[in-house]
Amino acid sequence: MNQRLPVQGAQGDLLRLVATGKAESRAGLARLSGLAASSVSLRVEELIDAGLLAEEGSGASRGGRRPRLLRLSPRAGVLAVADLGAHHVRLGLLDLSGTPVVVEERPCEIANGPRATLDRIADAFDELVAAHVPAGVPLRGVGTGIPGPVDPATRRVVTPSRMPGWNDFPVADHLATRYDLPTLVENDANLMAAGEARWWPDHENLMVVKAGTGIGCGVIVNGRLHRGRGAAGDISHVRVRSDASVICACGHPDCLEAYASGAALMTALSEAGIEVTRPADIVGLVHDAVPEATSMVRNAGRRIGEVLTVLVNFFNPDVVAVGGSLSAAEPLITSIRAAVWERCLPLATRDLEIAPARAGRDAALLGAGALLLEAALTEAQA
Repeated sequence: MNQRLPVQGAQGDLLRLVATGKAESRAGLARLSGLAASSVSLRVEELIDAGLLAEEGSGASRGGRRPRLLRLSPRAGVLAVADLGAHHVRLGLLDLSGTPVVVEERPCEIANGPRATLDRIADAFDELVAAHVPAGVPLRGVGTGIPGPVDPATRRVVTPSRMPGWNDFPVADHLATRYDLPTLVENDANLMAAGEARWWPDHENLMVVKAGTGIGCGVIVNGRLHRGRGAAGDISHVRVRSDASVICACGHPDCLEAYASGAALMTALSEAGIEVTRPADIVGLVHDAVPEATSMVRNAGRRIGEVLTVLVNFFNPDVVAVGGSLSAAEPLITSIRAAVWERCLPLATRDLEIAPARAGRDAALLGAGALLLEAALTEAQA
């Protein structure tokens, strides 16, 4: 069963506060929303009647009667989200608070083209809903991360690397042929940044680097994802200094991705007689102290750090979090940190944290859930 969220006006703001864990009682909603207690109670009753909120248990008293606790109803609905990679897709069903109901990873070749790939994702969504969602609990929205630039206005993929047939493809429109629901299409690094931001609650300005088959970066400014015109944070095609010249998949010479991405490292290892099939295998070689792999990962970290140096001086983030499959290789993080500390202004690095990402493998799915709920609420109130 597919249904859009049945909310109007302030109902959506109140539902968002409960879904994100910022409020758990009517009093808390009144305090954070600025609405009168009577208005909050009326709208909460409407949300309960709509099957979106439930009220049960008791919270801590602030001097009077203990408040009844609000939470999302188990029957409020689910969101179907995907994180698409070059050779796999990670799929999840989340409740409206962003808590995973089920997460699966399946093989999926992005080189098969957009129609076949998106249809495979949609089929998987339908299978997961049928297997894991009780009857009567509606699907409220669908979303997918794309490992390439996405125009936020048209939700089309724009000149991606290693994605034949995807350029200018209307991803959102294609998904809409299966689902008459709010649809999210976003760059995968942006989704990772949105998911990671929740794990740094006391920091509002973050750069989240995704180091996997490719390289990307999502930017959080004042607690919100910064998209720009769709290319904000795209560090993959920044030119780096090199004694030799390597042509990137984009056609330009000496892009960061051509030297420091998982794909580049796999090629370099193959040329050295060491065959690997995915970036995670490189991490295994580093853990086994294979010198060629360790040296290449260390050099990749140094190059990434050199690019980040300019951005840290310019943006002054609170945190640089490094995720993606290569981030489990400790020399990568160490080399990034060393390059930034060496070249950045002391004021820019004084309180800067450079650390492995905290949200884990599901960061992009969690980010997709948060952004998709926002999109569903916005569309419902439009």
